[in-house]
Amino acid sequence: MQERSSVGELARQLRSELNRYSPGGKLPSSRVLVDRFRVSPVTVSRALAQLAAEGLVVTRPGAGAFRAEARGGAAHAAGDTSWQEVTLSADAAAEVVPRSVDASGVLATLAAPPPEVIEFNGGYPHPSLQPERAMAAALARAGRRPGAWGRPPIDGLPELREWFARGIGGAITAAEVLITAGGQSALTTTLRALAPPGAPVLLESPTYPGLLAIARAAGLRPVPVPVDTDGARPELLAAAFRATGARVFVCQPLFQNPTGAVLSAERRPEVLRIAREAGAFVVEDDFVRRLAHDGAGPLPRPLAADDEDGVVVHVCSLTKATSPSFRVSALAARGPVLERLRAIQVVDHFFVPRPLQEAALELVGSPAWPRHLRAVAGELTERRDRMAAALRLSLPELALPHVPAGGYHLWLRLPDGTDELALAAAALRAGVAVAPGRPYFAAEPPAGHVRLSFAALAGAGEITEGVRRLRAACDEVGA
Repeated sequence: MQERSSVGELARQLRSELNRYSPGGKLPSSRVLVDRFRVSPVTVSRALAQLAAEGLVVTRPGAGAFRAEARGGAAHAAGDTSWQEVTLSADAAAEVVPRSVDASGVLATLAAPPPEVIEFNGGYPHPSLQPERAMAAALARAGRRPGAWGRPPIDGLPELREWFARGIGGAITAAEVLITAGGQSALTTTLRALAPPGAPVLLESPTYPGLLAIARAAGLRPVPVPVDTDGARPELLAAAFRATGARVFVCQPLFQNPTGAVLSAERRPEVLRIAREAGAFVVEDDFVRRLAHDGAGPLPRPLAADDEDGVVVHVCSLTKATSPSFRVSALAARGPVLERLRAIQVVDHFFVPRPLQEAALELVGSPAWPRHLRAVAGELTERRDRMAAALRLSLPELALPHVPAGGYHLWLRLPDGTDELALAAAALRAGVAVAPGRPYFAAEPPAGHVRLSFAALAGAGEITEGVRRLRAACDEVGA
């Protein structure tokens, strides 16, 4: 069993046994738990830490772990927090757009399901697809570099900025690159820099739920621009700019999330021209370029590489190709906007920790890096093909209009009248977690959808079983 699964399973078992102990009662020692459950001391330590974070257990160094005291009573009298409802909503009338955040779409890809549930809703690669040894070695080497634990340059290590600039191509230089802490952080910084609260922002439809959450948290008004298999539709983009006066369009031109679409060669210059004529920025989220599949062929250059006028603000990241915790990304822009991006980045985050930047340099400069990318490309290709074949065989009523040549998910349209939330709930009961499509739309969706990921699985063998469980769920809800 994977170490992470062992931690979750042990925590579940200990949680179910807590009622055996009175509040303040001592749990068995770590040594006893190791022997009883046949797990490592590290697994025991992490499981207890998880229960402590849930407020169920208290750990005391040198004494052991104890069941937490019951909440309430004189010693732990609950305060009256009802005043917060008034304070948090007092300024709501003055807000052009409410800034309350619906994080459900993001949490759906971040929360780990129970060990027995097949994870078709994951947003990150399974540990078996992560370069764990190479990352560990890179981090160890980075920690020994002279000055590795000192304060880094505010904009990021020059060598790392240069590496990202080469990957973007075109006229982008290292001086126009800022190192940021993951793509989500970079997108948050960018939208804060480019649009004031209450302003419209054009987004692809459907799009990544985390982007919708960022926009709404900033008080922006998301306006959808429909996407087909060739990416954003230029005529609708132009119409959206005219109708709203927006000054920002956010897109994923390569292996778009969730559709997997690639912006076609014919549409690329059209998108840049339309934005330039509208006096608007195009925010290019190039999140998954390093997860192209075998046989994908030469990839189109980033939009930023073909942009001479500073229209494009480019975001790219190492996270999807490495690990959820390897949060190193880059923001690239040309012209005065770069200074605004830099200022917000510094105020919000100061800088990305230097050891992580040094580790990124060590990783991408090692022979293990291209080997890892080749291995992941092959594995994702096999998984994609197996999932697409299984769906066509067992669930032909779920329309699969596009099989992407990169990324880690498939986007399926449900039969008319299907309740996607009911289907997702039935799927979870059947033992497979899927992502319903509604959170991917800024406005009313044209139909029900589900997104199925094939990256978060322990192996390709889980795909067949997962599709079988999804078939059972569809039968249950009559899809």
